[in-house]
Amino acid sequence: MYRALSLAVAGFLAACVSPPTLPPAPNVLEVGSADGSVVALANPKGTLKYLTSAVDEDEARTLRELAPNVEFVYGLDEDEMLARATEFHGADAHLVTPAFLAAADNLHWVQAWSAGVDRYVDLDGLRDEERIVLTNMQGIHGPVIAEHVMALMLALSRDLPGYLQAQERGEWERDAGSGQRALAGSTLLVAGMGGIGTEVARRGHGFDMRVLATVRTKRAAPAFVSELGTDEDFERFLPEADFVVIALPLTSETEGLFDARVLELMKDDAVLINIGRGPIIDTDALVAALREGRLGGVGLDVTDPEPLPAGHPLWNMDDVIITPHVAGRAALTGKRRELLFRENVRRFGAGEPLLNVVDKAAGY
Repeated sequence: MYRALSLAVAGFLAACVSPPTLPPAPNVLEVGSADGSVVALANPKGTLKYLTSAVDEDEARTLRELAPNVEFVYGLDEDEMLARATEFHGADAHLVTPAFLAAADNLHWVQAWSAGVDRYVDLDGLRDEERIVLTNMQGIHGPVIAEHVMALMLALSRDLPGYLQAQERGEWERDAGSGQRALAGSTLLVAGMGGIGTEVARRGHGFDMRVLATVRTKRAAPAFVSELGTDEDFERFLPEADFVVIALPLTSETEGLFDARVLELMKDDAVLINIGRGPIIDTDALVAALREGRLGGVGLDVTDPEPLPAGHPLWNMDDVIITPHVAGRAALTGKRRELLFRENVRRFGAGEPLLNVVDKAAGY
């Protein structure tokens, strides 16, 4: 049953930028990217051990049907994991430490349960170890996070923060907001059109927005994007955008990208949304821009620092909505994550190329 499901899924496993022509079969979710896929362990022999804290006994039973030669080990404390490190061929990324990596000379696969891998790629023994394949959950969170982005954009464009404050006061105040605006006819810039950014761009187009987007490597624009540029086009696009959505990974190139100079390139009434990583925005520069009235609104699901401490000026600023890094939460996300991991486990046990392989040098 589960192998049949995996085979059905495999038919849909193209990079998440291309929706299927026909809707997928019931209960089959289009997840995972085969772009850059590689084999973690070719022609595996004997039992492969996978160290996890993300899999319970019920799920392990399901996974054993897909990959009978993969044994899941869980419930170990840190000392036990380190003592047994040499046994493991695969592991959850959040369990991996430099000490573990130094001892785990049979480790070939590390699975991150998040899309962002900035906390893993710089670990000693992982980034420069060609033997170890790192995979992530890129594309899994795309639909849900894109809906969160649209919620923030709509709330800010319709001045919901001001009206909610009036509601809390019990006042019927039609001018509580600073002025409503429409998404239709406006320009959306998606900085970083990967799995999440693609879903944001698709929804922006659905709201009759003109969509601009950037990617690292030049490629043809999908039908729902008016112009797809590279990093070189980023500053050219910024002054045109009414809404800017940051969907970039955190790397040495993107850290602090939205500094005072870049924020000054934006329209004074532009709305900025960040669902990438907090340090991509210079927080001090952002606060200064808001105080000077140089932004029309800000929606943050990620911050720097994170968690945002009590008393931070961003908490009490007008036209700022902050959610505590929850954009990816939904039942759909869990189902998509589960399906991708199952497929990768099956591939690992069969010696086939894994999906969602991270370019460790690039950081995503």
